[in-house]
Order: sequence, then structure tokens, then C-alpha cells
Amino acid sequence: MEKRYIEVEIDKLTNSIENVITGDSFNTQVLPITSSDIEKLNQGWNFDWKAENNSSSKVFKLVIENNENIIQGLIALSYHDGFVFVELIESADFNIGRNKVYFGVAGNLFAFACKESWDRGDFGYVAFNSKTNLIPHYNKTLGAKQVGQSNQMVIEPEDAVKLLNRYYG
Repeated sequence: MEKRYIEVEIDKLTNSIENVITGDSFNTQVLPITSSDIEKLNQGWNFDWKAENNSSSKVFKLVIENNENIIQGLIALSYHDGFVFVELIESADFNIGRNKVYFGVAGNLFAFACKESWDRGDFGYVAFNSKTNLIPHYNKTLGAKQVGQSNQMVIEPEDAVKLLNRYYG
């Protein structure tokens, strides 16, 4: 399997997701993606999410509470001994760039990965492969640390707790 690199922007760490124009905050849920969701994921996504939801990784969707039909972002996670690995993460096209609708989508999804790790007894350890130019960005925004000279990064318990407290109270 080819190595893939995370290149999502952590635009702002919020408490849920925040409307860019009004500043209003909306409670969110992260739920397993359904086959019905996957069938609707044709336009506006850069990755083949149907292929991601398999025996080695699970895909989850970020939605606003009581509005499960509009997917704000997606994350694919694989589970390993001692940590959760972020295979892929993507904000919906309407949450990217200058005209985005909501801040906080990617941060929310990384917090969910930390929660999955914590719930499994892995103390919030989350790993992922970063694009080289984004290593300093993930270090600053998520507290992720680079593993040696590689592109692999890890969120350790202390920084996982910060994300969990922000997004999950």
C-alpha cells in the first residue's frame, strides 16, 4: 500500500465548528459513515472514501448535531497496538479555502481520533504521515511531534488531552 500524506489545514481550534461569518458555534457528532452516505459522496471530495471504508480502516463523518445529511468532513482511521493511525482526513469542499463556511472541521476530526485512542486504552496516541511542508503547522496547531527524520507525526497524551478538553469538555 502506498504511503499517503495528510495535508489538511487546521484553520482554527474551536469547541465544535464555528460559522466563519457569524461566529456562531454548532455542536457536532462524529459518526460511522453509512453505505447511503458513501453513495452520495461523488462530487466535492478529493479522495475515494468508498475504498477507505474496508477491513483495515474505518471512515467516520463529522456532522452538525441533528443534521446528519450534510457531511462537514471525513476521517479514515486504522487501529494498531498502542495507537490510532489517521489514514486520511478531508474537509468538505465548502469548508476549504477563502470562502469556507465553517472553521474547526479538521481540528474536530483530529480530536475524535484522540478520543478513539483514549477510549481504546491507548492514552490518546495518534499517528499520521504529514506532507513535509505541513510538519511545523501540525506541531504548532495540534502539538504533534515529528518522529525522527520521517514525515510521521504523533500526538502524545498531553496534547491529546488538550484536544479532548477543547472538543469534548
